[in-house]
Formats: sequence, structure tokens, C-alpha cells
Amino acid sequence: MTESNGPTALGEALAARFSDGADLESGLAGDATDALAVLAGRGSCRYFRTEPVEPGLLRLLAALALSSPTKSDLQQRDIVAVSDPDLRQRINAHIGDQPWTAEAPALLIFCGNNRRQRQIHALRGRPFANDHLDAFFNAAVDAGIALAACVMAAEALGLGCCPISAIRNDAETVSDLLGLPDHVFPVAGLGLGWPAETPRISPRLPLAVTLHENRFSEAGIEAAIASYDPCRRYRTQRFVEDYGEDPAYGWSEDKARQYSKPERAGFGAFVRRKGFKLD
Repeated sequence: MTESNGPTALGEALAARFSDGADLESGLAGDATDALAVLAGRGSCRYFRTEPVEPGLLRLLAALALSSPTKSDLQQRDIVAVSDPDLRQRINAHIGDQPWTAEAPALLIFCGNNRRQRQIHALRGRPFANDHLDAFFNAAVDAGIALAACVMAAEALGLGCCPISAIRNDAETVSDLLGLPDHVFPVAGLGLGWPAETPRISPRLPLAVTLHENRFSEAGIEAAIASYDPCRRYRTQRFVEDYGEDPAYGWSEDKARQYSKPERAGFGAFVRRKGFKLD
């Protein structure tokens, strides 16, 4: 590899993303840096143009997503493309106070599917000996990996997208609307469309906090968060009626407020009703 001269798109994106990321591209050069710059510079899109995403393109994206790694080749993830307007409207009603989700031209819902594995056991006459938490966990992780792959593929094609975890706010209703049987459950939605504006880069916590070598360490975590908070500002503050306005409102206050209120407390019960044993 030949060392590059001057700033590149990759270097600029990494420096914008991480306070300690300025030298991460050292020694890299060539066309590969263009693809890496897309990953480093990506941002969630919540403002879309009105033109649709063609069904054939969504099918391609699903194929690319399902080409991603899967635990032990079990392939425990499925995608539901929601194209029916009435169904889409009914799902939107259960996502919560996120107007942009209704405006995304396309919606994919990524599901964990441990049902197919059980069907295979019945077909082959073999006992299903792993009916415990790992069965649910493996399917959920598989769906998450496919979601990430879909995001990368979509953005490489110029689409904007944003995951929708609020699909799980009323997981049972969404599951019923999609006709999901036992041992199949929604993990997250993905809103897609052609972006109306360039998504911005959201700075991340410094690598010194989230990248560990050999052993986990929390050294300097409080100082790191205090330095990071001013990099993150929000258009609105959560739960002002309870906590008031904070002139220094940043990432840590936003996240502390978010999880100070109950959220999806019934999801575990829903998963158990789907037939999973979470022991």
C-alpha cells in the first residue's frame, strides 16, 4: 500500500466521526478508500424525496442483505417488504411519534426466524435440543447482521435509510399485521428512499472508549463522555416537563432521559408467547 498525500474523503469522514480518528487511514490509498469513505461518512436519512424505490431494487437489496454472514449457515433471518398502502398505514400507527417513518417511500422489516430450524428438525426426525435463550439470540443477531448489510448496500447505491427499532414498541400488533407465526419475530424496520438532503455525520464516542485491546477497560470513561457531550446537540430535549431545559444538553443527558422511562417492557413476554424459552 502507498501512503496517500493530503486529506481524503475517508480521512475527513473518520476525523469528523471520531475525535481520535484523524490518523486511522494512514498507509491506505487507492480505490478501496472510496468504499470505506461511504461507510465512515454515512448518516441516517429521515428526509426523502417522493419518488418510489422500485420493487426490483428492493428485491436486489434483500438478496444482498441475505448474502451476509449467518450463524452456522442456519439462515435464521427473513425480510418482509411492506408494499400494501393500507398495511403500511396500520404499521405506521404503531411505530410511535416519528413522522418521518411514514414518509419513507419503502419499508423493509427484518425478522428473526427460528421457526425454519425447528421445521427442519421435524422433517429430518431429529430432536431440537437447544430450546433456550440462544435460539432466540442467534435469530435476532442474524437479522441484525442482515439489516446492517442492507444499509451498506442501499447507501452504496445512493439511497438513504434509517433503521426503525420502534417496530418493537408494539411487537405483538406488528407481528399479527405481518402474519408472523411462532418463533418468528420483528427485530427492526428499515425506511428507505432517495434522500432529500445529505445525511449528516453523527460523531461517535472516541475509539479510546469503545475499542479495547485484550481486556475490557473503562479507564477515563467519565472524562471522555464529558468531552464528547458538546459534540452532540439535539433539536429537541426529552421529557422537559419532568426534567426541565438543560442548556448543556448533550448525548449523555439525552440517553439518560430516554431510558429513565419504561420502554418495551412487554417485549420479553411477547417473545415467550412466540414460543421461545429465555432461560
